[in-house]
Amino acid sequence: MVGTRPIGEKKGTKRNLLVDGRGVPLSLVVCGANRHDVTQLEAVLDAVVLDHPQDGTAQHLCADAAYDSVNAHATITAHGYIPHVRPRNVEAEEKKTIPGYKARRWVVEACHSWINRFRKLLVRFEKTDASYLALIHLACAIICWRKIGVVYG
Repeated sequence: MVGTRPIGEKKGTKRNLLVDGRGVPLSLVVCGANRHDVTQLEAVLDAVVLDHPQDGTAQHLCADAAYDSVNAHATITAHGYIPHVRPRNVEAEEKKTIPGYKARRWVVEACHSWINRFRKLLVRFEKTDASYLALIHLACAIICWRKIGVVYG
């Protein structure tokens, strides 16, 4: 059959983000939608635009169950982070039972939502990866500018 894909094959692109506690993007990697998230972990951690603080404060990295493997934990630890990998249902249950509980991992979804508010990026029409990546970097820069304005201005 012409034009068929294997079962499970996805068309499109996926954005892998690393954000801080307020949802400000720190790292961005774009890959094919058929790639698993954990395969991009090394690239995302290498693409961080800021250095770790030199005062010795511990850097924590919260992730979902897709990163619950020995190799992922080793990669996270090798980059100087303390891994916190928990399944989604555990955090959802704690959110129901503990008043005021805030799941720290879900700030990534908020950042994806902010990127999707840029209507040009909601559906990808760019043919080249470089132009699409440039537009996403511009959107992330605008998000950072807006967040910094709230903190400092």
